[in-house]
Amino acid sequence: MSPVSVISDTTHSMPPEIVAASGATQISLYVKDASGERRESEITDLDDFYGRMREGGSLPTTSQPSVGDFLAVYEPLVAAGNDVVSVHISSELYGTVSTAQQAAQEIAARGSGPRVEVIDSGAACAQLGFVVLAAAAAARSGDDIDAVAQRAREARKHSKMFWALDSLEHLRRGGRIGPAQAWLGGALKIKPILSVDGSIIPVERVRTWSRALDRLTHYMQANKDNGATTWIVQHIQGPDQAAALVEIGREIYGTEPLFVSEVGPVVGVHLGPGMLGTCGVPPALLV
Repeated sequence: MSPVSVISDTTHSMPPEIVAASGATQISLYVKDASGERRESEITDLDDFYGRMREGGSLPTTSQPSVGDFLAVYEPLVAAGNDVVSVHISSELYGTVSTAQQAAQEIAARGSGPRVEVIDSGAACAQLGFVVLAAAAAARSGDDIDAVAQRAREARKHSKMFWALDSLEHLRRGGRIGPAQAWLGGALKIKPILSVDGSIIPVERVRTWSRALDRLTHYMQANKDNGATTWIVQHIQGPDQAAALVEIGREIYGTEPLFVSEVGPVVGVHLGPGMLGTCGVPPALLV
């Protein structure tokens, strides 16, 4: 049985130390703004990036890795005899899965032996991160490629992420609004709460951040009740709001979050400054 390597992309926005400890390998998406095109992984000053985005003008644009980017990661692993499970942001949000599949097909056409299995997580941000961590845990345990892929699918099935946004404006401008399109107009003045199930799904609307925090508290409790007790908090330019949600999470779960992180530019371009989110997963899926 071949060892399994787990690949993901940078849109999970997990802290580097969490990714390194998991053993997973990242492939970066790209961001293009007035300073040129860069890999998301190269943008480390998020205050500067989001500060310039707040100044107005056109939104930065984003793009998925190329087939060549994927082959540069897949080929050495396959040459070493490893199977590969490659887990990526929802195909309804980005074309990353498609280019990964093209690279996997090129590997398969060579008849080299090891397999590359591409998984559409149907998720983004920390929910994608939990899918990646689950797959990586199975790979570290010595599971074969089919079992690693199945663990990833189970983590996707049993995790749920909720975002509160300052407005729908960035989703509208970035063209990722999906079914939340129905909330445009007056809804730009409210705080939308969204989830991801392939596309971005509208959950409910509230008028104040206080109410949004109340609803995220409710969803934390629901995650706990469903056994999803490994939890995180993510934000965009909202460290104080994130800290408040962490305090609430400590009371609900009785544990510390697995991590707290700021969402990176690729997804952040579309969610906008002010995003606050939480996600949970059953802990057994991560070991």
